Amino acid sequence: MTENQPDQDILQKFDEISVKFGRARAALGKVVFGQGNVIDLTLATLAAGGHGLLVGAPGLAKTLLVTSIADMMGLSAKRVQFTPDLMPGDVLGSEVLEESAEGRREFRFIPGPIFCQLLMADEINRASPRTQSALLQAMQEQHVTVAGARHDLPEPFHVLATQNPIEQEGTYPLPEAQLDRFLLQINVEYPDLDAEKRMLESTTGADTSVVDAVMTRDDLLAAQALVRQMPVGEQIVELILKIVRSARPVDNASERVRNFVAWGPGPRASQAFSLAARALALIDGRHAPSLDDVKRLAGPVLRHRMALNFAARSEGIDTDKFIEEILAGA
Repeated sequence: MTENQPDQDILQKFDEISVKFGRARAALGKVVFGQGNVIDLTLATLAAGGHGLLVGAPGLAKTLLVTSIADMMGLSAKRVQFTPDLMPGDVLGSEVLEESAEGRREFRFIPGPIFCQLLMADEINRASPRTQSALLQAMQEQHVTVAGARHDLPEPFHVLATQNPIEQEGTYPLPEAQLDRFLLQINVEYPDLDAEKRMLESTTGADTSVVDAVMTRDDLLAAQALVRQMPVGEQIVELILKIVRSARPVDNASERVRNFVAWGPGPRASQAFSLAARALALIDGRHAPSLDDVKRLAGPVLRHRMALNFAARSEGIDTDKFIEEILAGA
């Protein structure tokens, strides 16, 4: 074997996985119309090994996207409708006391819906903070603890949660610690005219499109390994750190950041930038991320990791606009 053979093997695997992601994008585009950027960011979230928060009005195919990804990759998937009366045990599972034929009593663990490879947490902000926090350990450590016993989750394990930004009555804002566990917050916008017309023609006829199975669980695990092996240029690292650190309201921050930002992004934001930028490059078939990848990810990485104060809101400045300002100055 030549000295550079391992690198050639990695490049060959990289090209094979990139081709499969290209097919995945095309397959999802046939059932989810006009959401190319959402599809790219969601696939990048999975390729980076992370969790995604999909925020959009009802009827924008958030649920369809998640179920289609599960079918397309052959992942075991569960959907949990988060409601105010949902308890942690309804998600994680619980122990029940059983009596055997011999009269011996013992506890048996009954796994909850979280024991799957792709969990759809629908309208996650409708559950109580206690139930929301039940996901924290699972999302970070890939296992849960019930009654003092550890239970490992399947591999891979991803959470794709949805949230309705319009109707806030009866909802509970996600704690900052949980928001930080989501690699990206992906805003789902309304489709353009052409996409909505294609959707209308495709979904109201006698035949409906079904997503093709173009990837496997092993392909996804291979992609996650490749993402972490991908080189990142010094310019990319410097831009990531400059963006993240300039969004924090610390003493040496700009006056505008100190006046308008209540709290800023932590180190997980830098990690999310690095992993997601590499994942986007993989999906596009590029062997290294670019500065444009980082700029494209500024909103999805930062918008749920920082908050503006009342002074900013009183001047009509929202988080996305402020992130654009930070990006312009980076």
